Amino acid sequence: MASLETVLQFAGVAAEAAIIGLILFRRVYKTLPLFSSYLVWSFVADLGVVLLLGRFPSARISIYLASAIIDSIFMLCVLMEVSMSVLKPIRGWLPRWIILAVGLFVTLVGAVIWQFIRFPGFNSLPHAFQLIAHLQMTVSAVRVLFFLVLACFSQLLSIGWRDRELQIATGFGFYAIVSLSVALLHVNQGYSPELNSRYHLIDLLGTASYVCALFYWIVSFAQKVPERREFTPQMQNFLLAVAGNARATRMAMTGASKPDSDRPVPR
Repeated sequence: MASLETVLQFAGVAAEAAIIGLILFRRVYKTLPLFSSYLVWSFVADLGVVLLLGRFPSARISIYLASAIIDSIFMLCVLMEVSMSVLKPIRGWLPRWIILAVGLFVTLVGAVIWQFIRFPGFNSLPHAFQLIAHLQMTVSAVRVLFFLVLACFSQLLSIGWRDRELQIATGFGFYAIVSLSVALLHVNQGYSPELNSRYHLIDLLGTASYVCALFYWIVSFAQKVPERREFTPQMQNFLLAVAGNARATRMAMTGASKPDSDRPVPR
């Protein structure tokens, strides 16, 4: 009889293949190419890690670390893409550098969270383990925050549970909440040979939450997405005002940096 871990791994790979097929069928890759690429990467990585671990068992930590680094960078790019997709109704009115501003903001949020990732015994862990824990917990916290922001401001942003952006954020948010909970349980539980089976069982909760997120996306992406609604007038004015103020500040700073000979002479 197959173990629970084997069943979850098989279900995860099968669900990833199914959602990739739906993305191709619905042509989601045209509007959300990074998210689509992330799912392909996850599918390849899940299979690749198993093969690499079987071939290079002594490099287990290095394989997990490399996978965590790539996954974290990919995830930050996906959150940037979803953020820009949320702003789609007014993208034509926003400056071109807005995507850089969104990327910088997401990176800064992750950097701030990174500083607070500490738990008893953290410094005693090997450096590779510290990096893996830091990356996983930081990215999970960013995903939770991203989901909460979209969910709380969904009405102002004119998005609902049938919109792709909120569906993606919900799947990532659910998986991230469970992942953080698993990490906190591990911290409080500690580790010993006697607790090995329970430790591993808690780990499987994180895997199960990812599988649940994939099946949620399968159900969601199987349905046609409704036509995107426009922002409320209040939200439009707010976003344009923010972009306008940022642009005016940038122009003022550029003008201030010019030599006096380049400035127009007052009449």
